[in-house]
Amino acid sequence: MADPARARRLAVRIRQIVSATIEMQIKDPRLGMVTITDARVTSDLREATLFYTVYGDAQTVADSATALASATGVLRSTVGKQTGIKFVPTLEFIADVVPDTARELEEALERARHADAELARAREGAAYAGEPDPYKKPALEDDDEDDDASGSEETPADPTAGDLHDLRAHTLDQRSTP
Repeated sequence: MADPARARRLAVRIRQIVSATIEMQIKDPRLGMVTITDARVTSDLREATLFYTVYGDAQTVADSATALASATGVLRSTVGKQTGIKFVPTLEFIADVVPDTARELEEALERARHADAELARAREGAAYAGEPDPYKKPALEDDDEDDDASGSEETPADPTAGDLHDLRAHTLDQRSTP
């Protein structure tokens, strides 16, 4: 087992070598505009997986995959010469799906933006179904109606407030009695 840091460094170096070799040395007419996006090397440094993208339609992608498969031997020997390692890893090319996923996410976000815009247009002239303030407020009592003929105190706005006062007074009376 190799050091994981060494495997990462080798993967980066392999990506650079393969990219430069594809650009400068591989003259296959089937090869489209290929970009090596990532490389990963196993921990034993025996296998390297290279992820690539191709600019173009489905036919161009298929032709580029065939061209990369046929150029694997040349690319592997170039990697071996330029890295100088004892065992040159086998190269496997896999089409990268990250750009497709990013495109799908962008389309989903665009659909969400359109749905939000439609909702905002529908909401422009809308009004609430009920009253503007749905919370009930206590009824205001008139001072003239609450006055008793006996001239006693006004009743508190909260009907339980007097009861609480009486309860506290009763509790204090019970504590003071031995």
